Amino acid sequence: MSQTSTTPAADVEGTSATSLLRFATAGSVDDGKSTLVGRLLHDSKSVLADQLEAVELASRSRGQEAPDLALLTDGLRAEREQGITIDVAYRYFATPRRRFILADTPGHVQYTRNMVTGASTAELAVVLVDARNGVVEQTRRHAAVAALLRVPHVVLAVNKMDLVGYEESVFAAIAEEFTRYAASLGVPEITAVPISALVGDNVVTPSAHMDWYAGPTVLEHLETVPVAHDPSDDVARFPVQYVIRPQTPELPDYRGYAGQIASGVLRVGQAVTVLPSGRTSTIEGIDALGTAVDVAWAPQSVTLRLSDDLDISRGDLIAPTDASVSPSQDLTATVCHLHDSPLTVGRRVLLKHTTRTVKAIVKQIPSRLTLDDLSQHPEPGELTANDIGRVVLRTAEPLAVDPYADSRRTGSFLLIDPADGSTLTAGMAGDAFAEAAAEAADGRPAADDEGWDF
Repeated sequence: MSQTSTTPAADVEGTSATSLLRFATAGSVDDGKSTLVGRLLHDSKSVLADQLEAVELASRSRGQEAPDLALLTDGLRAEREQGITIDVAYRYFATPRRRFILADTPGHVQYTRNMVTGASTAELAVVLVDARNGVVEQTRRHAAVAALLRVPHVVLAVNKMDLVGYEESVFAAIAEEFTRYAASLGVPEITAVPISALVGDNVVTPSAHMDWYAGPTVLEHLETVPVAHDPSDDVARFPVQYVIRPQTPELPDYRGYAGQIASGVLRVGQAVTVLPSGRTSTIEGIDALGTAVDVAWAPQSVTLRLSDDLDISRGDLIAPTDASVSPSQDLTATVCHLHDSPLTVGRRVLLKHTTRTVKAIVKQIPSRLTLDDLSQHPEPGELTANDIGRVVLRTAEPLAVDPYADSRRTGSFLLIDPADGSTLTAGMAGDAFAEAAAEAADGRPAADDEGWDF
């Protein structure tokens, strides 16, 4: 039940034990996300003895004979008392084939913002479905969020198969419905796996109860899904983090621009443009870990030396001249509002993009997205916590922002409350999903006497 076939067994040999996969789990309430994570950790021998003893003790105190593996991830007291996940729980574990960073995200509607946080850097999302309930509203919501965040791989884990008699027809119907819906959102790859997280079927070891299923277990897929990416396929982007001027007798004229390559490859001799100023130069040298190199790629941290002395500071973006981006003060984006106070038209915010932070004003909120049916509610006036919508922003200074569809690093940004520094909103520049959404409205900013008139 996969749109694309899983990685051939032959490719497993090329999977390095040092490769890293970031993935997130999502699903409706009580679908068994935390139990799945606990089963992955337990059966892959990634749980310390004292941790397991603590879980067994807590389980017995609650009258449970078998250890409740969900307690391995539900660490907050409120989570254990209610039997739900509230915050994003990050777990790190490894197998001989791969290292993993896992984000166990909440299932409740009011914690959609937490799912956005956990999946924002994920390369794969595991969406759980209770086999008894099938695809529900929250399942579609999480599939939509995964599509919005451009998560490249999605695994549909049909859980609690033991409660439906391990029936193939139940699994097939759910997998078909979910695959059709997720594919319509532009999710590039969907793999369906029938599991029982409580019993352990098809989580780490193949199930003896579902001989009709010949695909990989959840862990096998996590270990073999391709995550190796050729950085040369991406356009190079280098946000400047720090300017290095030693001015020592040994290095009297050294001027280097330090930072982490956000995407692509940079080479000595390459013509580059500094944004937003638009000035051009050539990469004269690249220093990595104190050694001069001819080429560097994402996500290496390096220092660039240019052939010209330009006015460059933190927040500037260095890009290849033949693949630059036009800076603009007008930005239209899809956002997820994270803060309890609403985001309203006219609100003044700080916009943080890569290493640059500028003042901005919310000029318009053209629409709010209803994730249940993907319909747009026009001109809502504000976005409240967990809302996803379109916004039009006007910034005090030009920003070189890529469409989020082209780059998750340089196409994303945060809106920050200038009063207390709290994060308000997570933004994704450009169009939602795979097609254009609401159009930005034109309009001049109103004058202001507090430094926000732009």
